[in-house]
Amino acid sequence: MPSSPNLAESPRAAKIRKYSETIIYALLIFILIPFRVDQDKEQFQKYLKDFNKSYDNETEYELRLQAFKSSLRSIKQLNTDHSNDSARYGLTKYSDMLPEEFLMNKLLPNITHIYGLPHSPLRKRSVPLVRINIPQKVDWRQLEAVTKVRSQDACGACWAFSVIGVIESMYAIKNKELKYLSVQQMIDCSKYNDGCNGGDICSLMRWIKSESVEILDEQNYPLYLADQECRNISGKGVQVADFMCRSFVDSEDIILTLLAEQGPVAVAINAQTWQNYIGGTIQYHCDDDQLRLNHAVEIVGYDLTARIPHYIVRNSWGEEFGDKGYLYIAVGGNLCGLAHEVTAIRIL
Repeated sequence: MPSSPNLAESPRAAKIRKYSETIIYALLIFILIPFRVDQDKEQFQKYLKDFNKSYDNETEYELRLQAFKSSLRSIKQLNTDHSNDSARYGLTKYSDMLPEEFLMNKLLPNITHIYGLPHSPLRKRSVPLVRINIPQKVDWRQLEAVTKVRSQDACGACWAFSVIGVIESMYAIKNKELKYLSVQQMIDCSKYNDGCNGGDICSLMRWIKSESVEILDEQNYPLYLADQECRNISGKGVQVADFMCRSFVDSEDIILTLLAEQGPVAVAINAQTWQNYIGGTIQYHCDDDQLRLNHAVEIVGYDLTARIPHYIVRNSWGEEFGDKGYLYIAVGGNLCGLAHEVTAIRIL
């Protein structure tokens, strides 16, 4: 009767098996890595075509490819916390920029300098400090009190775009007329800011009010998106009667009341994770650290009836960003740091 086979693996057989597994693993790496690289390049080529971009310089191309890969990883991570109506992230016109490059070119570049500037005195007149009964939904766009979304391009003047947007809205609410005012006048002339290199909404309002600045129509002082000498152009402009710039951390009900009873407001914000935002309501992944504020936007309303109650935020990155230039941030929790620096304005 034949003996039973020996099931124990001999040292020689184990060595051969281990060697074979190593070879197979190495072959898989050599096969899969080039496939992954080719796949990334194909996706990048499609991205360049979709967003009408091209890079002829090989070094520049490789840099943009690496930035694109970084965005793909970031998008995957940001989309992990996703439910119906929450923020969605995908490829945007900024997805081939490194995060630090994106912030430098599109946002405020020097927070220590900007937020070291003295802010305007807090002006409380006409601003309610106790929440009253307010509508569950307010959208000043529907009341024709918001001008179209502009694009700041590579000019870091979001501080000027957001404040001018609010003043345009306040003018429309008071006079029933949409008027486009000069952002370029703020870029060129504001004493307390640094043009396309950055600025601060409270500092801008301090200058406008203290100097009794008359804000000219955009057609009289056109937008060039570059630093220029301040020009003395004659003409009657819009003047600010009063303003306030305050923190409402833990008091967002006051922000809602301002939006309902007075009109849009400008806020400083942390937009670091907005690079690949494509829609939905932000309720995760948005740091509220006051020292990380790096952008400014206009809040033009809110919706407390939505599944995720949110603010309606008008950005200055063009209509192709987010939802036709807008994005939505959940109410409560000081998301993105939006309650640290809130500016409300009243015009003459």
